[in-house]
Parts: sequence; C-alpha cells; structure tokens
Amino acid sequence: MFVGREREIGLLREFGQRRTAGLVVCRGRRRIGKSTLIEEFGKHRRFLEFYGLAPREDLRNEDQLKHFGQQMGTAFGLPAMHFENWHEALATLAGLTVKGEVVILLDEISWMASKDKDFAGTLKGVWDTRFKKNDQLILFLCGSVTSWIDTNILNDKGFMGRVSLTLTVEELPLRSTNAFWKGGGHISAAEKLRLLCVTGGVPRYLEEIRPDQTAEQNIKRMCFSPGGLLFTEFDKIFKDIFGARSATFKRLVEALSGAPLEPGHLCRALGLKPTGSFSEMLAILEAAGMVARDFAWDTKGRKTALSKYRIRDNYLRFYLRYIEPVKEKVERGLFHDVHLESLPNWDTIMGLQFENLILNNLEAIIRILDISPESVVSAAPYFQRQTLRHRGCQVDLLIQTKNTFYVCEIKFQKRVSASISNEVTEKISAMPARNSYSIRPVLIHEGELAPGIKQSDVFCRMISGTDLLAGS
Repeated sequence: MFVGREREIGLLREFGQRRTAGLVVCRGRRRIGKSTLIEEFGKHRRFLEFYGLAPREDLRNEDQLKHFGQQMGTAFGLPAMHFENWHEALATLAGLTVKGEVVILLDEISWMASKDKDFAGTLKGVWDTRFKKNDQLILFLCGSVTSWIDTNILNDKGFMGRVSLTLTVEELPLRSTNAFWKGGGHISAAEKLRLLCVTGGVPRYLEEIRPDQTAEQNIKRMCFSPGGLLFTEFDKIFKDIFGARSATFKRLVEALSGAPLEPGHLCRALGLKPTGSFSEMLAILEAAGMVARDFAWDTKGRKTALSKYRIRDNYLRFYLRYIEPVKEKVERGLFHDVHLESLPNWDTIMGLQFENLILNNLEAIIRILDISPESVVSAAPYFQRQTLRHRGCQVDLLIQTKNTFYVCEIKFQKRVSASISNEVTEKISAMPARNSYSIRPVLIHEGELAPGIKQSDVFCRMISGTDLLAGS
C-alpha cells in the first residue's frame, strides 16, 4: 500500500528529468517504506531491485554473491548467474543496463557488503567506468544501517562528488495516516491517535491496522500476543542493524526509555565514562532515527551546551516501557484476557507517547500555527536548570521565531483539567524575561477540555487531534 510521500516523489521526479546518470543514497529506519518509495518512482521505467541477505552467524561473502546471482537471473529471465567477486557481479549488471531508462535499487546495501571490505571501492569503480555511461540510469543505494552508508559512501573521499541526491525517509506525517482506516466507518481522532502513539507513522506497522477493531484491540493483537508483529519486532531490528553490538546498543536505549537525560546523567546511568566511542554510539542511534538530542536555546536564538537525549521512535519506546516488562507473561498466555484500558497508568502511558508523537510531527504544528518555516529559530522541548536567578522549568515544546515564543503544552487525556491554564502561566513566569518577544501559549491536545480553559484566555491557540490528522 503506497500512501503519501508527495514531497519525496516530487523530489525524485524532478531528479529524474536530469540528462545524466544519477547516484542516489536513500536512508531510513527499517519498515519505513524506502524500497516501496523507490519502486513507486520507478514504476514507469525499467525497475530492477536487488537486496542483500540479512546478517547471520555463518554468512559468507560467497552466500551474498550467490544470492545476487540468483536475483540477476530472475531479473533478466536467465538462469542463476555465478560470480567470483563483486566487481564481476556489478560489472555484469552495468553491462545489462547500458541503454534506456532504468532504475536500479541495491537494497540493504550494508548487508550486501558486509563480508567484503572492498565492496564500496569496487562499486565506486564500476560506477565510474560502466554505470554512469548510461545517461538515463539512476542507481539507488539504500539501507537501514545508516552508519555504514555514512562511513562508506557519504563521508568517503572515493564517492566525493558522485552522490547527486541524499534522501532520508521519515515517518509518514499524521495527515497521511488516515488512509489506513479506510472502510472502517467513522473512527474518532482519539482512537486513531491512541494507535499512532504506539506505531508512529511507520507504514509497515500501519498496514497491520484492522479498521473493524478498536485501537486497544489492534494494539493488543500486534503488541501483546506471541505472534504479533510488534511483539518480536524490536529484537529483529536491533539484530539486523547492529549485529554483534545489538546488546550494547539495546542497553543504551533502555537507559533512555524513561525521561530524557542529559549526556552526563546518561553516562552515570550506564556506569560509563563520556568517551569518544560513547558519543559515536549516540550519533549512530541518532542517524538511525531511534534517538533525538534536544538542545536548550538562549534568548538570542543560540544553541547552548545544555542538551538531553530521548528515544525518538515511538514503537521502540513503547516496547521498552510496556511490552518487554510483560513479555514472559504474554508468551505464557497470561495476557490473553487482559484489557489494556484497565492496566495501571494506561492513560499516562498514552500521554507520554502522544508527546513524543507530536515532537516527531513539528512540521504539522508549524503549519497549523501558520508560522513561516524560514522564520523558525528553534523548535524543541525547552528545559532550564534551577539557578539563583531562575526556577527550574520544562516546556513540552517551545517554538521560537524571530519575534515570538510559542509555549506549547501537550496533553492526551479523556478530560483536560482547567488547572492546565495555571500550570502554563507558572512555566512562562519561570522562564527568563523576554521583553522583546511576544509570548503565545498553545495547547496541543486530544480530549475534552474543561470549560475553564477557554474562559481563561490563556491560550492563543488550541490544536486538537482532529486538527492534527487533518493537517490544518
């Protein structure tokens, strides 16, 4: 099922009008729809897709070459081909695509290259001498292991000036997710958002939605049953992306499964020292879209040294906090008759997930508030330490433009209490004086609003779940 991606398709179609061969790098988390996007772009051209075998303990380079040869035979209607090395394999592919409009996708390229340290150099050589001679050819290098792509392609001197386009595929925006509930009658925004709080905008997860089931029924089927896609997904993702280092990376994200942490506090939670390798691991998780680093900004719009890390991926966060702790019970069938709504702190769980979902859809918030993207100085959670001059303060989302601060409070509750007005007023008073800026409080919510909220005139704008899903 292909949904949304208008911006990405438009970008690729514009790129496809070039009169020279193109080399494109496409990155993004697993299940995000990278290969589907490229296939959609290439459907009116000759489209050839090849993918690497997932890592396993006894996997050899010969196995990858054999698999590639089998795919080559299928793609060209020939018997399986046999290759001694990657130069021979790639040169053969280039020789069979010397003319005409053709889109080639080398998917999960890091897996393909995993047992040959010279793979990237070989690919670069065949691109220079063979592939690019067809000025109607576009070669996509695609993968979930962004660290391999960054190291061996984007940051490698051998590929300098050769990659014409780098495309990072993110989660679907909220307005595009409505399509997955077609045929389900009228489904409320609240119910859709409860499910999206778990899946995020990951297309593969959204394809599992059954519109005839409630959000809780869908979540229970996917997350809390032994055969559910999201019950086993976490281990697959980490094993496929990080291989032998998966346990180390898992330990790091487990430490972030609660409240966001400053780098120093994260080190202490793990019992580690702030070394270069620790920073490298965090950078890898950031590039993979699993972790985000939010910086504090000063009144002049400058990024400060104060920052916090949080899990960015809604599914990973939900798994670590709420699936893994009961995994054994689920496997023993003890969760079969459990109603999720009756679980302790279920509403709090959804509230925390909703906040993360909003932070992953900042573009929609900025559009709804009618803010010019060019005027945005920063958009992130705001936090300040307590000092002699200022109280400690934390704001769910602070959007700073050249002239205005939008102080955004995010709530996902059946009924939002009128006390929220006083809470936001207190937060604003704790922030440093910003006399040259306008302060505009915003309430981003799903749930019934207590009458006193609108009467208080504290909020200049209230954005509901319906607004978020409509994108306006």
